Amino acid sequence: MSEQGILQMFAYLLPAVVTGAVAFYFFRLHTKNEEGRRRFLLHKDSQTNTLPIRLQAYERMALFLERIAIPSLVVRIAPKTSDKNEYENLLIKSIENEFEHNLSQQIYMTDECWNIIKAAKSATIQMIRKAALSETDSADKLREDVLTETMDKASPSGTALAYVKKEIGELW
Repeated sequence: MSEQGILQMFAYLLPAVVTGAVAFYFFRLHTKNEEGRRRFLLHKDSQTNTLPIRLQAYERMALFLERIAIPSLVVRIAPKTSDKNEYENLLIKSIENEFEHNLSQQIYMTDECWNIIKAAKSATIQMIRKAALSETDSADKLREDVLTETMDKASPSGTALAYVKKEIGELW
């Protein structure tokens, strides 16, 4: 083949290569767009099904946080005997039982929210233990001390509940 024949063949081949490249580019762009649309529709359908379940999980954790708030906890759980250590253990056991009952809700919320709820539970238990270290001699006096100690402090469950509400607001 002569040099002119090669140039002529290149002249015929160049438009076909350019057309093929443009077609490949647009086909690839179209495929990516369709894949993104399908993912969006799948995510939208998934959200429709999971949003009520997630909201129910947040609702249950809000109830948990309200139930372990010191004022409602000591009002709801009365001492069975006058032994302060037994009452302390009863309060802590009640918190732990509530928490274990709602343990499965963690799969529906963010790790940060779950960690804040766990921290609120731990802080509440620590507040009860701290009040029990006082010179209290009866369960009723411990009940008063726990309430008194928490009156002027921010409630751990209140702080966690505010975060839960903020996170629910971000779902919309």
